[in-house]
Amino acid sequence: MPKKKINKRGVTAKKKKIFKKKRILPRKTVKKTTASEYTADQITVLQGLDPVKKRPAMYIGSTGPEGLHHLVWEAVDNAIDEAMAGHCNQIIVELLPDNFVRVSDNGRGIPVDIHKQTKKSALETVMTMLHAGGKFGETGGYKVSGGLHGVGISVVNALSIYTKAESRREGKIWLQEYRRGKPTSKVKAVGKTKLTGTTITFQSDPAVFPQIEFSWRKILERLRQQAYLTKGVKITAIDKRNVTPKTKESGEIYNFYFEGGISSYVKHLNTNKNSKHETIFYVEEEVNGVKTEIALQYTDDFQENVYTFANNIYTTEGGVHLAGFRLGLNKVLNNYARKNNYLKEKDENLSGEDARDGLTAVISVKVREPQFEGQTKTKLGNPEVRQIVDNVFSRHFEAFLEEHPRDAEAIVQKNILASRARLAARMARDSVLRKGVLEGLTLPGKLADCSNRDPKMSELYIVEGDSAGGSAKQGRSREFQAILPLRGKILNVERARLDKMIANNEIKSLIIALGTNIGEQFNLDNLRYDKIIIMTDADVDGSHIRTLLLTLFYRYFRDLIVQGHLYIAQPPLYRIQFLKEICYAYSEEEKERIVLEFQKIKNQKSKIKMTNQKFQNKEKNENEEETAEEKTGIRGLNIQRYKGLGEMNPEQLWETTMNPQTRLMKQVTIEDAEEASGVFDTLMGQEVEPRKRFIQTHAKKVKNLDI
Repeated sequence: MPKKKINKRGVTAKKKKIFKKKRILPRKTVKKTTASEYTADQITVLQGLDPVKKRPAMYIGSTGPEGLHHLVWEAVDNAIDEAMAGHCNQIIVELLPDNFVRVSDNGRGIPVDIHKQTKKSALETVMTMLHAGGKFGETGGYKVSGGLHGVGISVVNALSIYTKAESRREGKIWLQEYRRGKPTSKVKAVGKTKLTGTTITFQSDPAVFPQIEFSWRKILERLRQQAYLTKGVKITAIDKRNVTPKTKESGEIYNFYFEGGISSYVKHLNTNKNSKHETIFYVEEEVNGVKTEIALQYTDDFQENVYTFANNIYTTEGGVHLAGFRLGLNKVLNNYARKNNYLKEKDENLSGEDARDGLTAVISVKVREPQFEGQTKTKLGNPEVRQIVDNVFSRHFEAFLEEHPRDAEAIVQKNILASRARLAARMARDSVLRKGVLEGLTLPGKLADCSNRDPKMSELYIVEGDSAGGSAKQGRSREFQAILPLRGKILNVERARLDKMIANNEIKSLIIALGTNIGEQFNLDNLRYDKIIIMTDADVDGSHIRTLLLTLFYRYFRDLIVQGHLYIAQPPLYRIQFLKEICYAYSEEEKERIVLEFQKIKNQKSKIKMTNQKFQNKEKNENEEETAEEKTGIRGLNIQRYKGLGEMNPEQLWETTMNPQTRLMKQVTIEDAEEASGVFDTLMGQEVEPRKRFIQTHAKKVKNLDI
């Protein structure tokens, strides 16, 4: 075979002719980019609202339920900004069929004239462009606003299938509609009106949010909170989701209006508590452009209950305004206690923890240029705000104590009692830990620990009773599962101080097993297990024990819940066996479904029907297999109702409740700290009447109740 002539470039003569004919450069000149190369061609520029669609979590926190409701908050915040500027006194929020939301206000209405920079209507500009709004610069339309970054309503538009913006101003109704953030027409006048204001209607995008159903309860709580923070403004919530033209109903309606503002809010928070003083402290003052508003009242509770807001945004992580308040509170109370001889020279100063024992407070600041951490605004960072809040609060709270000596005495005496309890708790805690070290046993003896020492790979089951504890110890995976059985019911910590808690053996064992310590020495970094799983019987006693444990974790290990470490095991209610097939049911509905499936199998396998005569001739025994046959008509069906974990053998407990591949668990979360705190106060507090009303209200919702 003749050799091919190859030129200097490595191209054969034949290939060279082809290249010339097709005008394609030789292979050597075709540039290939490797994985390590980085060129301008690889830079993607996102235009308009595309960044929001690409990374929605950057703007609304997440695409879960919190992010979904954040769309409503953004629309409502714009209306609240109008109210804070003094141009709006009524806001209406409506939930409509097909998951539409409509937010209306009677403010000034979004401007519709042409914007100089964008050459578009101002309405279209704020709806379709990030960082566009009347909240920037000295010439902005708002001195104070919650929508600091100017991305709120445009983000709502970007993450919705459909949006409609209506602006009532200049005697006309102006309208523009959008599909996934893009306008479908120009801004146009569609009618005449003597009213002013803005109405935003949107339908969230199911391609962005896995779940697009809004929580009526969550929206009501948020709107009630905003009404407290913006006194004199009426906020109406209407649920029209189940309203049709045929029903001619107006839907479920709630109206919120509080002339007392955050003083009314504090009174609401203390509804089921015994207050230590009748007069609620309140101050409102503006210094250097920062408006400070604080209300507080002490109760006979043992926990701190403080809520902070900046420009009506709930700052869940606090910030400088909270730091300034705490500094002033501790300073004023110590000075007053020393001055009036409640604290002697030999006595220690009250700690911050002592000063906040049983405190309910609402702190609200209005700042012209707030510095928040992230778009979701969970923490305020303006350094000047701390000093302003400290000074304003200190002056007025000091005057309050002087003008109300009886209230002041009740407050200081409670602080001193808290200080003594704290010192007693410290001694008890140190004694517990020191005793463990001296005995060479840092972990409680009844704890069956796992062999894995990596907390991220380990989990702790808190089990009710020694019987269930024994089954759990035998059925577990010793490598990564630890078992801590509890005897009986632990102390109700809602009614006890820390020193009494630590004296309780069950709580003491749990604290040592967790490794985080408790109180002022709590450190989540020392948690010994990634998952803490409460596993109790599916009966009344089991529910009570679970509630007692949840109260303990919520009040003293809240960070553990916030970080997602607490779970509730879901043991099955029924074991259902048909011939050789075994299934487990976790609810009455699931049991009925499984029995129905077995009925179908039975009908397919045999056409022979059981007659009444056969049942009459059969000798009956009062066992569960016979009962199941009588109820279902399926011979060979066995239904076992589990009354407790101890009724399951180790293999069954592993298979149904402890095996990570097959088990069901509920993760404990805190959607609303205020509501959660109220529920624990109601269920576990000293007042009987609120608990009675709660039980009467929710009794019909209870399923699988064993008495």
